[in-house]
Amino acid sequence: MDMTMKIAGLEAFVLRAPDTGRPHWVSHFMVPRANEILIRMRTSEGVEGFGLATSYASVEPIVQAFRNGIGEQILGMDALAPERLHETLLALTSQRLAHEKGWGREALIRIAAAVDIACWDIIGKMAGLPLYQLFGGYRDRVPCYVTCAYYRDGKGMIELRDEIQMLKAQGHISFKAKVGGLTLAEDIERLEVVRDVIGSDKDLMVDVNRAWDLATATEAVGLLEPLKPRWLEEPVRWADDRRELKLLSQRTRIPLSGGESEFTSHGCRALLEEQAIQILQFDCTMFGGFTEGRKLTALCELNHVQVAPHHDCFIHAPLVASTPAGCILESFTDPERDPLQAELFENPPRIANGWVTLNDAPGLGLTLSGAALKKYGEQIL
Repeated sequence: MDMTMKIAGLEAFVLRAPDTGRPHWVSHFMVPRANEILIRMRTSEGVEGFGLATSYASVEPIVQAFRNGIGEQILGMDALAPERLHETLLALTSQRLAHEKGWGREALIRIAAAVDIACWDIIGKMAGLPLYQLFGGYRDRVPCYVTCAYYRDGKGMIELRDEIQMLKAQGHISFKAKVGGLTLAEDIERLEVVRDVIGSDKDLMVDVNRAWDLATATEAVGLLEPLKPRWLEEPVRWADDRRELKLLSQRTRIPLSGGESEFTSHGCRALLEEQAIQILQFDCTMFGGFTEGRKLTALCELNHVQVAPHHDCFIHAPLVASTPAGCILESFTDPERDPLQAELFENPPRIANGWVTLNDAPGLGLTLSGAALKKYGEQIL
């Protein structure tokens, strides 16, 4: 019995949201409201699946890869063999062909992630099972938090307070606030406002986006402890963050988290090996797809580290729901920050009182909205 299913059709779109003129900043860079690649795949039997890749840098190199024939490497491959397809695309990063074609390393890693997610969507549909069950079925609902308190031009304490009150009114019980863009004293003052609005019974997480040196981070953990943060995310600068995270973890009881800025799952493995973090925040849409995400999740479980992926909560939900290591999802329920979460799917999983309830439909369980594709999408393949 032939259990292959060739990829017969491939479409790619860039999803962009126009800038509103008041961009959202983290400590040292501007976050796009939406900057994703959407891949739609169809098998020879007509089964369709989709995957997403997130980019914080320009998507141009990814667009170029599609214009220079990367699709030909994918067409004809077996959608039911994501391990082989992922290995094939990743291997291109070490081959002469990629240089000749102008396929950049980061572009290939992003494309491989989106293709992998699309494969698993197809596999779930073939099996007639939602992915959270296919991956292990630990539970069918997962906690979520909302990311907030971004820096914006002219945004003072009053606007910050209004923002947090709006999100609290939506029913959130966990909030992640951005710091690192101002002096430590100013940032502590901002966090005190957030804590004041949400109350002492709600979770507060703190995200530095790698802005502090070790000395500042060491001073910061002392000042943060009275605010009882659930975790401190990416507190130290990129150049030696693994070692510095380990040193910082020995100086505080606040759990440290990281992983979204890694380039591959090997970087995440190193974070675990260094015992630098207690919460891993890889992003399947930036590297690895579900194929690598499942390996990292298992590694976390075996190393007593929790899984709290970065971004794209409806994509990551099946993975977090599938495992005892699954901790929490990141959500963006302010459409000004992320219109795609609000509009990309016709049937988004329900978010209420700090929980995401997964859909029972097979695969990702998500139906793309034609209207949102028209509004935000530009077809590139």
